Amino acid sequence: QPEPYSRLMLMWAFVVIALLISLARILRRAILSLLYQKGKLTDKALVIGSGEVGRGLIRTLLARPDLGFKAIGYLHDGRSENNIGLGRIPNLGNFDDLDSMLAQQNDLHTVFIALPGHQHQEIASLLNTCHQHGIRAQVVPDLLQLSMNRVEFNNMAGIPTLGVRDVGISRNQQLAKRSLDLLIILLLSPFVLLAGAIIALAIKLDSPGPVLYSGIRVGKNRKTFKMYKFRSMIVGADDQKEELQQSNEKDGPIFKIKDDPRMTRVGRWIRKASLDELPQLYNVLLGQMSLVGPRPPLPEEVAEYKPWHMQRLSVIGGVTGLWQVSGRSDLTFDELCLLDIYYIENWSLAMDIRILLQTIPHMLFGRGAY
Repeated sequence: QPEPYSRLMLMWAFVVIALLISLARILRRAILSLLYQKGKLTDKALVIGSGEVGRGLIRTLLARPDLGFKAIGYLHDGRSENNIGLGRIPNLGNFDDLDSMLAQQNDLHTVFIALPGHQHQEIASLLNTCHQHGIRAQVVPDLLQLSMNRVEFNNMAGIPTLGVRDVGISRNQQLAKRSLDLLIILLLSPFVLLAGAIIALAIKLDSPGPVLYSGIRVGKNRKTFKMYKFRSMIVGADDQKEELQQSNEKDGPIFKIKDDPRMTRVGRWIRKASLDELPQLYNVLLGQMSLVGPRPPLPEEVAEYKPWHMQRLSVIGGVTGLWQVSGRSDLTFDELCLLDIYYIENWSLAMDIRILLQTIPHMLFGRGAY
């Protein structure tokens, strides 16, 4: 009896079903991510501790809205070295304020206690306060202030041991990341060349000056390189930066103005869609950048970095990144640093692919870009 279905048809059916399942998962994650970012389906959470443990928790909550928690603020221990900025997540006081705060917060769901292990007495006291108010409390283990994905659990003749992996991307992971970059550039090259030619012509017709703009950026391990972009501003825009400093709308070392008077007509459009970044694919081909990674900063920005900001420079910079799909220009400087560090500590090839896919709607709709 002949087979009712050929093997080729069954193989194609398997491929189509796998693609449909993958697309359904991506669509589901995108819808849920949008709902989480708008504050839907989330529980309000308070973070206690603003040191390394607290910062690690904050960056996880910022990067993973799908966990279902929205941090309303944090409490610190009164020590000046721990009283740091955590983006737009406000400082609501110190540990002594927890009792009165829980009495006022009727809709608070969870309290995360993120303190070093040696503060065990404070942790016990805070747990007791949460219990008295009927608030769920969770203790984030110190583990030498390490992310759990850096910890390896081993067994040495029946003795449990903890190993610690280096922060960053391993050599094999770098090879996989580089291969993905080159494959995507190869697939997109016809579109990039056509779009680049149209944009170059539009820039030339719109305003006098060169089509491309190049500037020095700081890459991995503070090594500088020349980064390329399509020119979106008038010639001599850098010379006017000092005059416009008082109009800066960003905190920290970043300079951004929503309605920058130096922007050309075409420049405003390509900046909104992030098409001015297309020439950076040349930097990717040279190995100076990757498609995904922390945004390469200016040397003068790095000069204003705090010590913990420097971790952004431990990996190769990218054209897009986690913070670009989590708010882009709407984020504060500390928030984007927290997201970049989360990306470095939790990197995977799947994360790069997910960020690249999420970049597409941000380019189409220009959310948070200017």
